[in-house]
Order: sequence, then structure tokens, then C-alpha cells
Amino acid sequence: MTDVVVTDATFPDLAAEEAAARAQGASLVRRACKTPQEVAEAVRGARVAVVQFAPLSREAIAGLAPGATAIRYGVGYDNFDLAALRDHGVRGAYVPDYCTDEVADHTAAMLLGLMRKLSALDGSVRAGEWATQTVAPPLKPFREATVGFLGFGRIAQEVRARLAPFGFSFIATDPNQSPQEGVRLVDLPTLLAQSDALSLHAPSTPETLRIIGREALAAMRPTAVIANSARGDLIDEGALAEALGAGRLAGAALDVFAAEPLPMDSPLRSAPNLMLSPHSAWYSDAAVRRLQGLVADEIGRALRGEPPRRPIPGTAP
Repeated sequence: MTDVVVTDATFPDLAAEEAAARAQGASLVRRACKTPQEVAEAVRGARVAVVQFAPLSREAIAGLAPGATAIRYGVGYDNFDLAALRDHGVRGAYVPDYCTDEVADHTAAMLLGLMRKLSALDGSVRAGEWATQTVAPPLKPFREATVGFLGFGRIAQEVRARLAPFGFSFIATDPNQSPQEGVRLVDLPTLLAQSDALSLHAPSTPETLRIIGREALAAMRPTAVIANSARGDLIDEGALAEALGAGRLAGAALDVFAAEPLPMDSPLRSAPNLMLSPHSAWYSDAAVRRLQGLVADEIGRALRGEPPRRPIPGTAP
């Protein structure tokens, strides 16, 4: 039986995680898995499986030791087969609170850059132009613009707090939120029609899969922009590239994608007025330390037989 297996991790070292395992008299093995088959082989018999981006499939979960715990390095857990976790009584843990500030900062920066057309203006200067009134219009002052949120949970609320001093109006669509001061809750059609900037913060579910597709994009103002730091599959990427290329949308900024790394043949790579970042909204030096430290704490809890600090909803207690 293996004690702790880290299936994949982008961090230079796993000192905190290894120390947590040693403190419980356990060993930790680091792998570099990418496929479901590699993960299933690596975690067979493990008491604790720690996963960053690799897929944790039903086969992998079925092969874990009885009473095992699966821990996700991250805010979401889309790469876990949740039904399999429930069916096999495997505890699931994640870390939804390690990078709230970083993601909110990154999202606010993307929105501000889009709405002031910084990329287009930068490109104009580099091309030898000096033509603000050719490149920038139409451009609303922030106090006349509306920012809309698709999903208004913890991170979206922090984005709103960062943008509020600029004087924006705010609307949001979220069936799980009650009215809040300074934010008007609206239905999805109203959100799409009235947003000058749309910020995506919804979870990835069957209901939200490619919710921003051709129909939704057609309902938006051609002067509007979109920022996505939530989940890549909220957007139909082909439809977004088409809308940007045809001028039916003024701009977009994406930090997450349906497939990561972004494929070389993705239509997004050639789309105009599009800022891309490599799923880095979460990142700061401090966030890395928090993430690894909190995962190390979960490893210790699992090895001691304690419940997770932040259990994945619906999984074993």
C-alpha cells in the first residue's frame, strides 16, 4: 500500500507536503501523470491521492485504498469524477480559498485593460501610429459603464470591490445569491443585453457548459467586452473567435481555456482584440505557499483519519 501519491504538480518542490507525510510516519511519492491511465496506475492502493491538473477517473478512484482521500490542488474540482468519489466512499478535499485576492486582482486588471483598450493602443504605437481617436472609439468613461457578473460568489464580489471606486454600475446573474447593496440582480438575457463588460465567475456544470455561445454573444452589445478567469468551458471558443473577428464583440481577455495548454491550432490564437494569459490568475509567490501549505494540512488530516478542512460538496464526510 502506498501512503501519499502526488499525481502531478507544477511546483519546484513538495517540501511542505513531504513534511506533513513524514510527521505521520508516511511516505510520499511524486509522479508526473497526464492521462487517466497513468493516474490510475500511480494511485493504486494509495491512502491519499493529491492531484493538480491530471484527471482522477472512476478507475483511479476505484483503485484507492479503502477510506482514502483525494485532494485537489485548486479552487475547482472539474477533473475529479464526483460520482465515483461518492460511490466508493472516498473523501474529497479542495482549496477554494488560497488565491481569492490574486484571481480578483487579475480579473479586475483584465477588465480595466479591456475597457481602456490598452492592447489596441499599445499595438497602434508599436505599428508607428499615434492615433488615439482612430483606435480607441467607442470608449465609455467608467462612470457611464455597466459591469455584469455571470456568477456572483466570493471572487466576483472581490472583483466588484476593486472596481467600485471607478464608478461603474454593477449587475449580476446568480440564482444562489440574494440582493446586495450596489449590485442589481437580473436574469441572463438582461445581463447579456446591458453589460458593457461581462465577467465570468460561474462553476462548470452541464447547465453552464458553453453558456457563452453564438446566441449569447449575439445578444451582447458589439461594444462590450468579456473576461473569463473561471472555467474555460463556459465559452464556446470558436464562436468567440468568430465574434471578435467579425467585430460583433469589442474585446475579450481569457485566463482559462477548454483545453490547456491552449492548442496551437486554436482559433483564439489569431482572433483580434483578445488578451490571453496561461491560467495564471491564481498566481503569486504567496499564493503558491498558501496552496501547498493548505494541501499539506489536508494530507496530515487524511493520514490521521480526520475530516477535510474544506470537503468537496457531496463527497464522503
